[in-house]
Amino acid sequence: MHNLLLTAILFFAICSNTNAQKLKSPEGNFTMEFSLLQDGTPTYNLKYKNKEVIKPSKLGLELKNDKKSLLNDFVIVDSKTSTFDETWQPVWGEVNKIRNHYNELAVTLNQKETDRTVIIRFRLFADGLGFRYEFPTQKNLTYFIIKEEKTQFAMAGDHNAFWIPGDYDTQEYDYTESKLSEIRGLSEKAYTENVSQTSFSTTGVQTSLMMKSADGLYINLHEAALINYSCMHLNLDDKTMIFESWLTPDANGDKGNMQAPNHSPWRTVIVSDDARQILDSKMTLNLNDPCKIEDTSWIKPVKYIGVWWEMITGKSSWAYTNELPSIQLGVTDYTKVKPNKTHAANTAHVKEYIDFASKHGFDAVLVEGWNEGWEDWFGNSKDYVFDFVTPYPDFDVKGIHAYAKSKNVKMIMHHETSGSVRNYERHMDKAYQFMNDNGYDAVKSGYVGAILPNGENHYNQWVVNHYQYALEKAADYKIMVNAHEAVRPTGISRTYPNLIGNESARGTEYQSFGGSKANHVTILPFTRLIGGPMDYTPGIFEMDISKLNPDNKSHVNSTIANQLALYVTMYSPLQMAADLIEHYDRFPDAFQFIKDVAIDWDESKYLEAEPGDYITVARKAKGKSNWFVGNVNGNNSRTSKINFDFLEKGKNYTATIYADAKDAHFKTNPQAYTIKKIKVTNKTKLSQLSAPGGGYAISIIENK
Repeated sequence: MHNLLLTAILFFAICSNTNAQKLKSPEGNFTMEFSLLQDGTPTYNLKYKNKEVIKPSKLGLELKNDKKSLLNDFVIVDSKTSTFDETWQPVWGEVNKIRNHYNELAVTLNQKETDRTVIIRFRLFADGLGFRYEFPTQKNLTYFIIKEEKTQFAMAGDHNAFWIPGDYDTQEYDYTESKLSEIRGLSEKAYTENVSQTSFSTTGVQTSLMMKSADGLYINLHEAALINYSCMHLNLDDKTMIFESWLTPDANGDKGNMQAPNHSPWRTVIVSDDARQILDSKMTLNLNDPCKIEDTSWIKPVKYIGVWWEMITGKSSWAYTNELPSIQLGVTDYTKVKPNKTHAANTAHVKEYIDFASKHGFDAVLVEGWNEGWEDWFGNSKDYVFDFVTPYPDFDVKGIHAYAKSKNVKMIMHHETSGSVRNYERHMDKAYQFMNDNGYDAVKSGYVGAILPNGENHYNQWVVNHYQYALEKAADYKIMVNAHEAVRPTGISRTYPNLIGNESARGTEYQSFGGSKANHVTILPFTRLIGGPMDYTPGIFEMDISKLNPDNKSHVNSTIANQLALYVTMYSPLQMAADLIEHYDRFPDAFQFIKDVAIDWDESKYLEAEPGDYITVARKAKGKSNWFVGNVNGNNSRTSKINFDFLEKGKNYTATIYADAKDAHFKTNPQAYTIKKIKVTNKTKLSQLSAPGGGYAISIIENK
């Protein structure tokens, strides 16, 4: 009887994995297997160094109004493997060259009953797995609607996770650290108030999701090349520890309107037993298409200041007047109303910022609140909210253009759409031409509030396509884009490097809205930054917001040394010194690091990393011998220990160390810092205290 049972089990195992296809990564650490279950359901699994990362997981798509979904009844009709190896140069980046090396398995499936074809393409890199669904041209699958993508990620344990709630409209949450099994019980607390939010499940989370297994594997789930598709969330079955994809719906509840030939974004699993390698991964970029902009000479990294923080803190206003309960563009005559005297975007004040930028070597100045319409811009489902070309009476566009040009300073335009994407597209060509005419080659766009038309979400297919349209249209006008409140990036900056920044996460502004967790910046590089750089807007020196606005009792949960380190640890080719310029005059010695630090790099070395606890990074400035080091620390005091073996042998350098004072603390003593200079070589070792919510920053200059 036992022999018969054993035979039956073995027979079932063999039959369940018929047509199994295996793939190994180039260096051999990863093994992926694809197979069909007995009912023709596609499955895959993934191992790293013989450890199970993804247990057998189902693949497929549920279709709407269709007699049969793309879930089962498949047979394998073709299977091809290949190897690809190239090295490419990014227009800007953490490094000056990137190797794109993978082994590929493309499995062609035919659904017997419908005679439909789907290709599932897998790519295994040295840092993880990417896979996507492809729908070739065929007579039986032309136009179709996705009801839900049913991609599974079956976890091998109850991992520790750093997560934010699943939401169709915002990523602006603090991260919660918990076991996967604890997400349901913590979801209500994790789901904090935002101006536009739509949750869908008590176990739903967003990508990029960072996890750590009990046996020391770091696992990251995300997606790459999100184009013409809905943003993917993950919904957890906390009994089985299986995540399933959960796409963002449109106003009709549909998850995707497809026309073959087409394909999904890549689903990505980045894995390592060393947290530093997660941060160093370029897999997301490598899964995107090469650059489609022929001449990229106009795309340049930008270090900027701006008329912004004073409005965020409530010290100043975006609006020009307090007299009008509502306004209508083209009807309201602002020359006949009384100014409120708190409007920040006035010519004299902006010139002060231009002078400061010129004096201290900044590339550009951002100005928000320059254009008509801010009096009733938010919360009114207002379609024609801004025209993006008409300034307030106290903002002299031509005069400021001429003044900035005379000071060799660029201006950054601000386009707040208030979520009215149809209105933005209506005005886009005229607005971009206006920028060209007035010397603006970069725009910060915003999508605050509910999306119009009503019922659409920030992350569904239609609105994702809008973000892409705005980006490609900007490239036609040679304009760089920094999109706030848009969908989180998925490596598209490789294809369109004029996307020099996004917000799409909880940035510095939330320090003025009640504060962020002190370890927030030790998590973001493992999550949000996996898809691309963030306009985090660091550089705040005055942590007590009540000193700017007595009615605002918020506190910036960071030390000054931590703020300096962010310019290195939070990689971006777009970096802002976000504080009021008068605060930098109070701390000129600390401000020197912001002036000196590079924003484009030849090399990057991740020296220490543990999500939620600490990150230490060294970067070599593009085309120079100078290095910069940044360390950000979490909730507890820690001694960071690094060595300088990344420096060139036989050369001597001077290191200027900007560090927390011994009694520094993000809450009680955030402005306590020390600065010292030491001589270093590639043999030097350093032990450096990092306070709670603190860190250190180092500039390393070669002695000539």
